[in-house]
Amino acid sequence: MWSYLLDITMKKINVLISTFFGYGYLTKIPGTVTSLVTTVFIYIAYEYLGYTDLKFSIIFFTLLFFYSFYAVKDAESEFKNKDPRQIVIDEVLGQAMPLILLLHLSQNNQLSLPIEIYYALSFLFFRFFDIIKPFPVSYFDKNFKNYFGIIMDDIMAGLYSMILIYLISLKF
Repeated sequence: MWSYLLDITMKKINVLISTFFGYGYLTKIPGTVTSLVTTVFIYIAYEYLGYTDLKFSIIFFTLLFFYSFYAVKDAESEFKNKDPRQIVIDEVLGQAMPLILLLHLSQNNQLSLPIEIYYALSFLFFRFFDIIKPFPVSYFDKNFKNYFGIIMDDIMAGLYSMILIYLISLKF
């Protein structure tokens, strides 16, 4: 009996995490909304609340990344299709990548434009690559119709966004 209750509780927790506390249910464009919420949340944490512990950000991201595989795999069965739009933790991960890079670049005085421009560009770049899906984003999206593909296509889009943000930081 306890095992059954634990399984049900874990399933609910994993659905909650996979949908980023319900943001995946809110609109017809849950990925975009979740990316925007992630950007605003991290902007407030870094720029207004003074949360600037880069090591903790990287460790937290890494733990969330690995846990997300388990959470999404467990939560997938609650939805009808193989890449449910309600699962948006992958957007959180992909969007967080260039934002964590911004923290690093900012701490090393490598940003010359106003920080808000970099946050806006991070959001726009991530959404662009997540929607357009250039290789290897498309590779993970097409070839892994499971929890791995759900997460990894957004990780690749986040990586592309990081590269562009870094190149812009070198130019301006």
